[in-house]
Amino acid sequence: MTDAIPLIETENLTMRFGGVVANDDITFRLREMELRCLIGPNGAGKSTFFKSLTGQQIPTSGSIKFRGQSIAGKLPHQIARMGIGIKTQVPNVFNGLSVREHFWLAARRKSMPKELQRTVDEILELTRLTDAAESIVGTLSHGQRQWVEIGTVLAAKPELILLDEPAAGMTDEETYRTAQIIHDINRTRAIVVVEHDMEFIRQIAKTVTVFHRGRVLMEDSVDAVLADPRVRDIYLGKKVAA
Repeated sequence: MTDAIPLIETENLTMRFGGVVANDDITFRLREMELRCLIGPNGAGKSTFFKSLTGQQIPTSGSIKFRGQSIAGKLPHQIARMGIGIKTQVPNVFNGLSVREHFWLAARRKSMPKELQRTVDEILELTRLTDAAESIVGTLSHGQRQWVEIGTVLAAKPELILLDEPAAGMTDEETYRTAQIIHDINRTRAIVVVEHDMEFIRQIAKTVTVFHRGRVLMEDSVDAVLADPRVRDIYLGKKVAA
């Protein structure tokens, strides 16, 4: 019996900018409903990899497939329509709207009128923002604004969500709630998270992919990765053993 087709996969994905190789021969596979964390120091190639998956950048060589269909070279809006959503590190929200209005505008693109209110209520509950539903987005805390953007991505009903440092700048309480939100989302959708906060990664991750110098250094369970001396060396700034 053959393995099921991965939700998303790359084969020998390479991205060059002149003489700089940002991604070098990356092969990556993510199953349906999987939650994967990507870690690595600044400049390791994680953000470039994300941009390739979402069509913001066209790889120099290699392939990207979503449910077996090639997406390399497709425009960002085409990839989004296929079911891939991304939340960037910096919240991109409408400060003058209430949280409910924000979700309503986002949800109406994918939800039928008769189900729109239920969809908005579900997103409010999932993002822990029901009590702040009538609050103006511009008055919210940093963590709440991040949750608004996560909810906005959810409104498009993606099958795969890419989260770029979702816990950056959060308080400990906000970080804990964000971990809960991610676990709840992962009950129905696959998620890939780029993150630097190792404690946060311990809260959410099962499998971790480590990027270093544009390549995948290792991929294993969170405990195995965080115990690996090469990974410790990377984050301590030491030379990685060959």
